[in-house]
Amino acid sequence: MKVIVIGGGWSGCAAALIARNQGAEVVLIERTDMLLGTGLVGGIMRNNGRYTAAEEMIAMGGGELFELADRNSLHREIEFPGHRHSNLYSVARMEPMVRSLLHVKGISIQCQVRITDVEMSGGAIQAVLARQGDEPLRYEGEAFIDATGTAGGPANCNKYGNGCAMCVLRCHSFGGRVSVTAKAGVKEMIGRKGDQIGAMSGSCKLLKESLDPQIVAALDQKGVAVVPLPPSKVLKGKLALKCCQQYAIPEFEENIVLLDTGHAKLMTPFFPLELLRAVPGFENARYEDPYAGGLGNSIRYVGMAPRDDALRVEGVANLFCGGEKAGLLVGHTEAICTGALAGYNAVKSIRHEKLLVLPDTLAIGDAIQFVRKQMREEGILSLKYTFSGSVYFERMKAQGLYTLDRKQIEQRVGSAGLSGVFAVR
Repeated sequence: MKVIVIGGGWSGCAAALIARNQGAEVVLIERTDMLLGTGLVGGIMRNNGRYTAAEEMIAMGGGELFELADRNSLHREIEFPGHRHSNLYSVARMEPMVRSLLHVKGISIQCQVRITDVEMSGGAIQAVLARQGDEPLRYEGEAFIDATGTAGGPANCNKYGNGCAMCVLRCHSFGGRVSVTAKAGVKEMIGRKGDQIGAMSGSCKLLKESLDPQIVAALDQKGVAVVPLPPSKVLKGKLALKCCQQYAIPEFEENIVLLDTGHAKLMTPFFPLELLRAVPGFENARYEDPYAGGLGNSIRYVGMAPRDDALRVEGVANLFCGGEKAGLLVGHTEAICTGALAGYNAVKSIRHEKLLVLPDTLAIGDAIQFVRKQMREEGILSLKYTFSGSVYFERMKAQGLYTLDRKQIEQRVGSAGLSGVFAVR
């Protein structure tokens, strides 16, 4: 069995791990020189309903990445506006830890490889074509997973955002995102909110050493710092651009909210540098990612795959999807969960076995089904969904799915007959 995973973000890494654990030979293709994608500058785990989802995945035997992030946490059980029991991982150490885990598992990691096309036969993908520098490459497989995300390239950020902000996606260096789904001839869905196409990434990184020592001390000790903004420095309306709608609440508009993930994570899509440096304590502030964080951020959710609840892309027999490619699901936890299911079902499809659809008695299964219905049946492409806030977290609570009780989560998974399912060949 051979599974080809395209895209090495959190979702692609999860898909590769689960497919490998199921006994497949796995090739993971990444266009840049590092894994994790936006996880290189993310850092937030287990906040609000993400705790429940992570524990569900652990109970189902697919929790290796969550356990790795827990071990790499700089701060545990912190609170910041609208969010409880959050863990913050070190963005500097996370990628090497994940890469090492994949290497030990025997997954072939192919970096700086950019997809150019696909070979189709009878409604299925036979191979993906790629280039590494000037060298043409061809990867044959029995099942393929599109974890290429929905952000970039610079043309989209110029057209739908405030221009290229020189973010961690590094399109200028390694080429823009290439969608396997689109190359296979599938019409993708585009997120929008009114006249806004896609959505803007929801945070920036500041160099901690450029901030006032008192702010740095608060970050080091507590993991969070909240600095009230003078009314003249409040930028109204920019939070409506965010893909992370769980952070689009007044506290994030009226204050500078910083989280310690190694850098100081500024919870806003952008903040003009001149205005930021006029706030006491930020006189010497410097952006780390995106480097033009005073201007804007990357535009995401431009190109999502139509898929079923098993995460198979509609119209292509052996193509699965995870992460942002699977719909308007925002966050690392969401990417890992969908990637894991895609990796599992890719192997099931090779074996000609019935694909797994997670039940709605679990938060992960309910979210996958709910988002598909909202996007496909209701045609709602303006909302964003996450376990940690906004629309879906409210649904989690209303459905009685949100809990911090591990025993209860294990019992739910057991009642669904899914205990350890992702770990058992």
